[in-house]
Amino acid sequence: MIKHSLALLLAAAATHAGAQDAWVAEARQVASSVPPKLLAVLTAEIERSGPAGAITTCRDEAPKLARAASQDSGWAVRRVSLRERNPKAVPDDWERAALEDFDRRAAAGEKPATLERAEVVQQQGRPVMRYMRALPVIELCTGCHGTADRISPAVKERLAELYPQDKATGYSLGQIRGAMTISKPLP
Repeated sequence: MIKHSLALLLAAAATHAGAQDAWVAEARQVASSVPPKLLAVLTAEIERSGPAGAITTCRDEAPKLARAASQDSGWAVRRVSLRERNPKAVPDDWERAALEDFDRRAAAGEKPATLERAEVVQQQGRPVMRYMRALPVIELCTGCHGTADRISPAVKERLAELYPQDKATGYSLGQIRGAMTISKPLP
């Protein structure tokens, strides 16, 4: 009897783990789909009009790409940061805790590009699948998000004009700029 109950418990745990593995893999794919598209658009715009010209492109295209990923996948997709530029990028409590954990883990030596968090949480009485993937600063980012010596006067002026409350500068290569965050109610 105990052996049979243990076998049932292990089978249930394996089924749950398999289901979690499946949604986490899907979430990882969705969250990983947006940054390369944004980088391609930004690279082209920087080549065309320089970093100052790309600020508007980033402001306009990043939300469009997130909306398109949301519509295509059924997940709610957005970017968040502990030091946001866009007021819509303020993390909720779960996201803030994940971002703070990412910073601690990166400081302990984990590679920022590998940092992620996946969890089913209760929101308004419903189970919701939540996933976040860290967005580390790459060279392309430093022209608008880097340290003061990396940001040109034209970029500083444009940022002040578009984002007077900007908190998203002062980053170095490899630091965590923010994260892709996605969620979907559990079926």
